[in-house]
Amino acid sequence: MSGPKIGVLALQGDVREHLAALDSCGATATTVRRPAELDEVDGLVIPGGESTTMSTLLSVFDLLEPLKAKLKDGLPAYGSCAGMILLASEILDTRPDAQHLDALDITVRRNAFGRQVDSFETDLTFAGIQGEKVRAVFIRAPWVERVGNGVEVLAEVPDGPAAGRIVAVRQGAVMATSFHPEVTGDRRVHELFVDLVRNT
Repeated sequence: MSGPKIGVLALQGDVREHLAALDSCGATATTVRRPAELDEVDGLVIPGGESTTMSTLLSVFDLLEPLKAKLKDGLPAYGSCAGMILLASEILDTRPDAQHLDALDITVRRNAFGRQVDSFETDLTFAGIQGEKVRAVFIRAPWVERVGNGVEVLAEVPDGPAAGRIVAVRQGAVMATSFHPEVTGDRRVHELFVDLVRNT
């Protein structure tokens, strides 16, 4: 039996890495650039990239409103880095014209950890993932400053200046991380999402 069909929003960002990660987890991975392609998937990954550019492209490709509607109807989604920003209900330090999808009742701060030179890696305890800690790569990453009712915190930064900052959340069928699991070779975050899609 083939796995669930999961799309990767392919407007900008690290699309190929997510496709490869999903394939290795048993999903049927495909790109999504048009509303008709959105209609064909069981779940959607919104990759890292530049969140304001991606929000503009969602409108250019006539995907913004269809995607909002799908998420409201329960389409499972996972966003990494810029994907987390787009899925949020409130974004700090963004452009006034930036769009977002209101799929997670959270407030995120863009580029919270600093600029590209402040990118870093750390090991996280991640709720729902057994065994070794998850190696997390943060690249101009956001963090979560507020979570609403019904939002489960999956991971926080363990130490350093950003200790205690929330960097992974889930609300219903929507998951987000401020780091990039697609670049490490550890597929457990993607496995968690594929299982979520399978069971939704």
